[in-house]
Amino acid sequence: MPSIIDETVFSEPSGQPIGAIQLCAALIFSGVYGYAMFAENSTLGSWPLFMAAGSALSGIAESLPNTRRQAAGVLRLTGLFVLLCLLVAILFAPEFVIQ
Repeated sequence: MPSIIDETVFSEPSGQPIGAIQLCAALIFSGVYGYAMFAENSTLGSWPLFMAAGSALSGIAESLPNTRRQAAGVLRLTGLFVLLCLLVAILFAPEFVIQ
């Protein structure tokens, strides 16, 4: 009997529309960080970088061909790990995330 993690994380990639949306979200988060750093000359914190990395990894995972299920699963797990690190940093070191 396959587990829920195996069915969810290591399933076939969803395809281009969802992958494109997640990659656009990564670009938006990068743009927010870049705008705050260069145009506003302020320190926004590092949370947009975590969000951009998590979204980019998930977007790349969804853009892979259907035959690359394990690679997509590894990228999904890595994206989840990055976002979980953000949550842990918010709980234990909020000055690192939000300045």
